[in-house]
Amino acid sequence: MFKLAILSAMVSFSSLHAQVVSDSLLVKGQYRSFHYNNPGGAKKSSLVFVLHGSGGNGKGMMASTEKLEEKAKAEGLLVVYPDGFEKYWNECRKGATTTANSKDIDEYAFFQGMIDYFRKKFNIDKHKVYAAGVSGGGHMTYKLALTMPDKFKAVTAIIANLPDTNNLDCVEARVAIPVMIINGTADPVNPYDGGPMSVGGANWGEVRSTDRTFHYWSQLAGYKGEAVKDQLPNIDSSDGKTIERYTYKETGKPEIVLLKVINGKHDFPKDIDVFEEAWKFFKRQ
Repeated sequence: MFKLAILSAMVSFSSLHAQVVSDSLLVKGQYRSFHYNNPGGAKKSSLVFVLHGSGGNGKGMMASTEKLEEKAKAEGLLVVYPDGFEKYWNECRKGATTTANSKDIDEYAFFQGMIDYFRKKFNIDKHKVYAAGVSGGGHMTYKLALTMPDKFKAVTAIIANLPDTNNLDCVEARVAIPVMIINGTADPVNPYDGGPMSVGGANWGEVRSTDRTFHYWSQLAGYKGEAVKDQLPNIDSSDGKTIERYTYKETGKPEIVLLKVINGKHDFPKDIDVFEEAWKFFKRQ
């Protein structure tokens, strides 16, 4: 179904003082590319995909993950930055107007191909595969959890809500896995309370509220009642944001977490590093 591209490009990435490897897979007639910091032949146990937002690319995400890359060196994980098809993902929003959506690009084959690639190349543990995505990449992480729960140990979606039921075009496996959500209450793009989502002036259909999204995953995991609430330290008071954490966690059930960023917009809070926080969550699973 797929084969390795013949050519691998090696480029330098000065901010991480590392050598970035760019490679690709041929998936159903389309070359799909991805990038990662060369671990120098060292074997790795965990694989973390970091997914860019709509209109972005994998290399562009690397500027935001320096702390995660530092953890990678110390804790035996490999961080991979895939590229969406023509800068977009074929995720679960029926209203998306991208080529990835109209051509129904096979993301399942792409991610399965990358997992196989890194198992062969670095002996990645197939039971320790994770994904964290931002905005459109967050929607893609939801798709991975909805349609490939047997391939991913846990996911983190950042500034993204599930599509509403009238805007969902994925077939749900309805298998519970650990999910963490990080959303801002003042987000003008991904409305915290749900409703129409506008991207680049185009309407991409409606999304559920963050609370509905959170409870979709918690109910799927079998939780009832209220989540445990606590307040994260307000380390940087200059941004006017605070973070409330809501957690469902019981022995034998997947952990489901919401980080509610009060006054957060379509951006990252300063009180935490969202990707470092994602790795902490992944490690607990």
